[in-house]
Amino acid sequence: IVVSDVDGTITRSDVLGHLLPRVGRDWSHAGVAGLYTKIRSRGYRLMYLTSRPIGQACSTRLYLDALRQEDGFRLPEGPVVMSPDRLVKSITREMIQRRPHDFKIAALREIREMWPDDYNPFYAGFGNRITDAISYKSVGIPAFRIFTVNPKGDLTVMNAKYEASSSYSNLNSFVDNVYPDIEDMTDRDSIRNLTSQSEFTSHNFWKS
Repeated sequence: IVVSDVDGTITRSDVLGHLLPRVGRDWSHAGVAGLYTKIRSRGYRLMYLTSRPIGQACSTRLYLDALRQEDGFRLPEGPVVMSPDRLVKSITREMIQRRPHDFKIAALREIREMWPDDYNPFYAGFGNRITDAISYKSVGIPAFRIFTVNPKGDLTVMNAKYEASSSYSNLNSFVDNVYPDIEDMTDRDSIRNLTSQSEFTSHNFWKS
């Protein structure tokens, strides 16, 4: 499973990402749909994790489903996990308390418990805040597969910038190195052995 935040990660900002699509403006990061589509084609499943309140479930799913980028790509299908709280409580937790990761950690850990202890289904994560990284690390996603994006579209990992890839579009060129092809694999041990070998990318492809 590859986990992706929504606001500020797929959209270019937390606030405008809510508002501009409602008036017909595309406010998504260039290349994100193409990158996620290629990741999906290699056997990984996308899961969208957002602290938006459950009352916005319909509009959020419609936005993700309707997103079309200039290259013709759309976001892969995947479950959308949202905060079970109402709007005011969700906003308070994210904007005032600055603790959106409380919900995200709980949600990810509950999903993690659906698999055996010796098999972690979570492979990588995309977010736009340190709280996203904290959430992903809580379920064992290694730091070198946690990508954060800023409003300009610059991707970072392990507090370092990818030498040849500073955007979703450019990272697309290196998907084969970061995401080994598991599309036709069904044995968990084989998948685990193959994906664990991708750790070399943190040494060969990233530099501070």
